[in-house]
Amino acid sequence: MNYRLQRFNEHVALKYNIYNSLFMTLPFEGVGKTGKLLPIFSSICQEGYDRGLNPSEIVNEFFENYLEKNTETSQIDSLFQFIRYIERQVVLFDAIEDASFSKVYNTGGVGTIHHLKDTAEERNTLPILRNVIKKFKIRIVLTAHPTQFYPGPVLGIITELGKSIERNNTLEIKKLLSQLGKTPFFNKKKPTPYDEAVNLVWYLENVFYHSISQIYDYVETHILSEDDKLDNNIVELGFWPGGDRDGNPFVTADITLKVAQRLKSTLIRNYYGDVRMIRRKLTFQDVYSIVERLDSKLYTSILNEGKNTLTLEYFQGELQKIRALLIEKHQSLYLEEIDSLINKTKLFGFYFASIDIRQDSRIHTATVEKILAYCHKKGMNTFPKRYGTLSFDEKEKLLTEICYNISPSDFDDEEVKGVLESIYAMKEIQKSNGEKGCSRYIISNNQNSVNVLEVFALLRFCDWEFPTVDIVPLFETIDDLELAYDTMHSLYGNPHYMEHLERRGNKQVIMLGFSDGTKDGGYLKANWSIYRAKEELSKTSKNYGVRVTFFDGRGGPPARGGGQTHQFYASLGSNIEKENVQLTVQGQTISSNFGTPVKGKYDLEQFLSAGIENTVFSTESNLSDTDRKTLSELAEISYQAYTKFKNHEKFVPYLETMGTVKYYGETNIGSRPSKRGNSEHLDFSALRAIPFVGSWSQLKQNVPGFFGLGTALNEFEKRGAFEKVKDLYGNSLFFKTLVENSMMSLAKSFFKLTAYMKEDPDFGEIWNIIHNEYILSKKLLLKLTGYSVLMENLPVGKASVQMREKIALPLLTIQQHALKRVKELEKLGETDEKQISIYKKIVTRSLFGNTNASRNSA
Repeated sequence: MNYRLQRFNEHVALKYNIYNSLFMTLPFEGVGKTGKLLPIFSSICQEGYDRGLNPSEIVNEFFENYLEKNTETSQIDSLFQFIRYIERQVVLFDAIEDASFSKVYNTGGVGTIHHLKDTAEERNTLPILRNVIKKFKIRIVLTAHPTQFYPGPVLGIITELGKSIERNNTLEIKKLLSQLGKTPFFNKKKPTPYDEAVNLVWYLENVFYHSISQIYDYVETHILSEDDKLDNNIVELGFWPGGDRDGNPFVTADITLKVAQRLKSTLIRNYYGDVRMIRRKLTFQDVYSIVERLDSKLYTSILNEGKNTLTLEYFQGELQKIRALLIEKHQSLYLEEIDSLINKTKLFGFYFASIDIRQDSRIHTATVEKILAYCHKKGMNTFPKRYGTLSFDEKEKLLTEICYNISPSDFDDEEVKGVLESIYAMKEIQKSNGEKGCSRYIISNNQNSVNVLEVFALLRFCDWEFPTVDIVPLFETIDDLELAYDTMHSLYGNPHYMEHLERRGNKQVIMLGFSDGTKDGGYLKANWSIYRAKEELSKTSKNYGVRVTFFDGRGGPPARGGGQTHQFYASLGSNIEKENVQLTVQGQTISSNFGTPVKGKYDLEQFLSAGIENTVFSTESNLSDTDRKTLSELAEISYQAYTKFKNHEKFVPYLETMGTVKYYGETNIGSRPSKRGNSEHLDFSALRAIPFVGSWSQLKQNVPGFFGLGTALNEFEKRGAFEKVKDLYGNSLFFKTLVENSMMSLAKSFFKLTAYMKEDPDFGEIWNIIHNEYILSKKLLLKLTGYSVLMENLPVGKASVQMREKIALPLLTIQQHALKRVKELEKLGETDEKQISIYKKIVTRSLFGNTNASRNSA
């Protein structure tokens, strides 16, 4: 047996089975009975699907045999009891996996900074590693996208539960499980954007503050030469809560400022804690007074919520004085502690994480038009009356030349005021937290160079002639990705914009959206389009003397750019700029990857090592012409198959009627609306990627993670050209990673759950199309990889998925049963709205446990 799998079975599977039995001993009414019946229900579910029963038949069979008073009311009560019980089983499993992480995974092994150093020494490439690490960096950007189904108090319990499990403290575990039993999983109201920010700040102060500084300290003391200092923030943090206005009307400039203040005050509290620890050690007469003074000033700053009582320059200056005294007079005693705190001030400044502002390009266009119309009305005839009537070239010329001071108070229009106020908020944050506190403006739905120049003009409208802001276009759809080269080529040819870039260090950040790209073009096409766009953009940026950085908008599951993400960065050839890796991390992925300091440090090191290894050890070459042609053909065939399926007249109705997409808005997990616009009917273009991907996951069909891949592979097999695909798989880590992530999506599919749909008169055809593609994809991916089962190369991941799927199966069954009952009652024209409402509530409640069990499904 695989050693890591053996450790998983010993420290995760076995412990789960032991501690799971504690639920039945908790002092709650009915919990013992529920605990006895749930394993029976789980077995009946599995056996029932093997016999071809549908979810309602399974539920009814169970109740007929095991429910004493078999009424619909008692059935509903039992279903809710099962939901609550399973939700807490998932929490227990998460906590056990987190607590056992360092026992299952080698936290000093492959993919870590320690292993990177050892490998460089063995291969005599340590000088190259030192040179690379002085320039290479990653930026992890935390977003408030609504994929976190655990409320804050439950996340806190998971943390404490993990600590107790590590200590094998059964009494404490039982107490925490009791607390869990009394803690609600469902928010009665939606969180505000500020609430979302506060929830994520917890990870900054408890995980990232420690793990990032530990990595930095290790690099400086163990990788660089003795006299060398690291002048490169190898890990940076970005922050979207409070700044992401795209589609979220509740994010205002006041919220942005409030979040910035919270970030600064939290960081100062962390600095204060470190100074208090140092104060206990640096009791030397000439040093103690400086530490005491710092202690007092930090404390005063905390009381004033970080407002203008202490500057970063003063803080760093005092720490340098202490450092000099320790070296000069005290034999460098406790120098490591002071150096570590100095490093933290380099890493986090007084801002902790950089807030990004984001808004849709269409909002900017409308705002510019309204501002110019206002200026014209005020007698400023140099401004055109109707911006929309100008040609593309006229717009470009106008937008780069105008510079004016406009106040938000000049307008009654809330949209215009919101855009302008957010820019003035950026200026204020830069004054209070430093330039890095808020220095990027991201443009969603960026389609051309004018969209970028509109933001450039808006910044200069706010009394900011030379804005200290990086303007970041976000290319999301397949069409936008195809035009990305033309957009940037046009911008680089604009002398005014190039002057702006020169002031920004000749650096340009470009964001690429995996989620909407996959929703638009399918899994393979989206990933290949982004890869090719990066190649083209790297080339044109280099030609213009611009250092480009790619910022990847990734979600949790493979369908949204997730999965084994670090392997993507290890697979980039020399044609793609990769000195600076940036990506979003959101919701579930934050808690699952960065929920503890040990896991957080490990995952950060995986990202760092993947990018650095690619350069230091030259592990990945560029695609050959033959492999490139093969991949392009596969992507195009899969795109045609996905597009045909997406355009099927029943595609959207199937997702809306048979799935859970319309229930996401009822979960109260995020401040942002689940779809754009106010239409009562589901419009594909308005549907956000998270509920789109998440709904397929709830159906256990995972369409965005594989659809079209099987058709593409089958076409090559029919041509007798399957060996070309095998060659591609053997030659390209990029393609191999895509394949393995897609296999993860297939492994998390379970079509027996929805097999009843194939007989549905309206949607049977759609179900069969999906199922046939699943069968074809699975068969040919196994043939391509040579595996006998899905995820054969990831035994621990496979074992974890299997345990999670087993825990969630009763919950999935309950959800499908409830969906069927809703449709049945509505079809019969039932007027009992209360009964329909109850079953809808069951569907909504089941989303939580199902999503948490999958851990990266949305």
